Amino acid sequence: MTHILHIDASANTTTSISRAASAKLVADLGGTVTYRDLAETPLPQIDGAWADARLTDPDARSAEDAAHLTLSDEIVAEAVAADVIVIGAPIYNFAAPASLKAWMDLIARPRVTFRYTENGPEGLLTGKKAIIAVASGGVPVGSEMDFLSSHLRVFLGFIGITDVEFVAAKDIVPPLAA
Repeated sequence: MTHILHIDASANTTTSISRAASAKLVADLGGTVTYRDLAETPLPQIDGAWADARLTDPDARSAEDAAHLTLSDEIVAEAVAADVIVIGAPIYNFAAPASLKAWMDLIARPRVTFRYTENGPEGLLTGKKAIIAVASGGVPVGSEMDFLSSHLRVFLGFIGITDVEFVAAKDIVPPLAA
């Protein structure tokens, strides 16, 4: 059975088109679902203690280091377990919402989701598909003003997810009445 990681990033929890579109994509895919709502349960911004802990050899980490990485470990485990990652993402100010950027920061872990080799970085989360339902109030999806799509494509590729599909949320669900 397909395991789906469903992530919603819109701050709008009631009339969000990206949320409606991502929910429809997940329903159409079918399977078991792990859901993470980045508005209802905000993620913290990374800080110096987290950055130091992630670079510390796992065998040398203190209990405090491990505590700094607990949420990141949980988020990474969700991605590792998934066959498909569905993200409902609005474009805010031409790019990803801060909530989605926080998820990206917490999942990018050297020796865990990527590694550096003599040939450059290598993503470790291979064999997965990502589908992103992008909502935009005026920035055409895929246009040169849409920094969200290009950023997500590069980021997901960096961690090993190269099968990435972007869909305009308005093509999946009709705009909701205000």
